Amino acid sequence: MPPLTSHDLRNLKGFLEEKVAFYNHAGFIENDPIVIPHGYSKLQDIEITGFWAAILAWGQRKTIIQKSNELFALMDRAPHDFMLNHSENDLKTLLQFKHRTFNSTDTLYFIHFFRHFYQHHDSLEEAFLKGLRPGDPHVEQSLVSFHDLFFSLDAAPERTRKHIATPARKSACKRINMFLRWMVRNDDMGVDFGLWNKIQPAQLICPCDLHVDRVARELGLITRKQTDWLAALELTSNLKRMDASDPVKYDFALFRMGIDATY
Repeated sequence: MPPLTSHDLRNLKGFLEEKVAFYNHAGFIENDPIVIPHGYSKLQDIEITGFWAAILAWGQRKTIIQKSNELFALMDRAPHDFMLNHSENDLKTLLQFKHRTFNSTDTLYFIHFFRHFYQHHDSLEEAFLKGLRPGDPHVEQSLVSFHDLFFSLDAAPERTRKHIATPARKSACKRINMFLRWMVRNDDMGVDFGLWNKIQPAQLICPCDLHVDRVARELGLITRKQTDWLAALELTSNLKRMDASDPVKYDFALFRMGIDATY
């Protein structure tokens, strides 16, 4: 497929803007994993539950929500307090948790990382700022740096690395990019939280899941054969041609059009 022309993009922008307006509202929340952090009000609880729900987001959304609720119920629905104040005995109940290939080893290391991190920092945003330089066009180096930080503790198990994607492995980093969208975008529509302000919406990369990938290819927004980091960059670059300041807002349109087959 040839590159999209300016005329193509003008027509596509109008179409996608209508779809964004249709899907970007609080009614979107109920059946999406973002409903998990929406059940909390404390910043750190939103960060922890949002991050974990995003990482667990593969498979049916109903199951993702169910498993996330199960996990945080084991922490008495106070995950930040649990991270900082749990005892070794408290961890025993977490050993039963599993979602697909995410098992107790992964659960215990996530808790280990969060405990260590929140003992020294107030917000998880700080973990994503270490690799972000002034003027960076996107969050690639931020994601690489976050991955390295996440696995910098001595007890980091090799098997858990598969759950935290990084552009260094050419991954599209769908789940991490989705989490960043939740934390960074702020349009007062009630879906994304907009709690972080040091990363800019213009620096976000569009989450490139199965539905987004399929629709984006059919619309000519992705031409690269592989669904990898370069494909996510290509998609976001084309979205920036329609809205340079907030390209990832089109995730609402692309994802839901893929789910509902309305294109």
